[in-house]
Amino acid sequence: MSAYTGKSVLVTGGAGGIGAALVRRAAADGGRVVIADVDTEAGTALAEKVGALFQHTDVRDFEQVRAVIDLATNEHDGLDVLHLNAGITGPSEGFTDVGVPYSLEHYRQAVGVNLDGVVHGVHAALPSMRHRPGAAIVVTVSFAGLSHSPHTEVYAATKHAALALVRSLSMTFADDPVTFNALCPGFVDTPLLDPVREYLPSMDMGTLGNRTLSAEPVADLAERVIAEGGDGDAWIVSADVAPTRYPFDAERELLEGTLRAAAHR
Repeated sequence: MSAYTGKSVLVTGGAGGIGAALVRRAAADGGRVVIADVDTEAGTALAEKVGALFQHTDVRDFEQVRAVIDLATNEHDGLDVLHLNAGITGPSEGFTDVGVPYSLEHYRQAVGVNLDGVVHGVHAALPSMRHRPGAAIVVTVSFAGLSHSPHTEVYAATKHAALALVRSLSMTFADDPVTFNALCPGFVDTPLLDPVREYLPSMDMGTLGNRTLSAEPVADLAERVIAEGGDGDAWIVSADVAPTRYPFDAERELLEGTLRAAAHR
């Protein structure tokens, strides 16, 4: 039995890329799926193909997010799995050297989708997901939320913030059945990658690598995360790295050791 079987599932940014892979996986495995996206044409077509519902949703607008969560909750007797996946790139100060002006409007859009969209989703969904056994909120972050990200520094900033939100929420609701986890894939071959695609060969990302991964392995990982029922975790996957849980415990120990060494005696 899949982690999605019989579950009510909502995917923001579900019309394409990683979101569409999540939708296809959840629907194929018996989930009752709602797709939220600004791309009405692609979202409607995918919904018809997999037997899902679609609602046009701009995640920057809290009322639109609340409306689509109400749809999923009312149509499917609650909400079990919330994939907060909507995301866009942001401007880069580095692109000004090649004639691409820095857009503050693009900056605000990136913060609105990548961070506000997550906050809106959590805030709208928690009343129906708290105290619900097996309820899971999974945020598509990025490896950029764990590390540096040349030429996408605004995107990286929003992803670091989203990951901090996930970790903090998991502790805030440690005694509640609802779980919070983050997917942190490397470079995934979707249109989101287009603004930096030409720079990939020159990016030194260490063991993570700079090869692109299809969206399907990310959907595989999402299902695994939900099935295992962990909480407050970040999971990494790339074309060169098998799915692996990031060791936040070791990170905390390092921080504590650093602080102890510097503490006033």
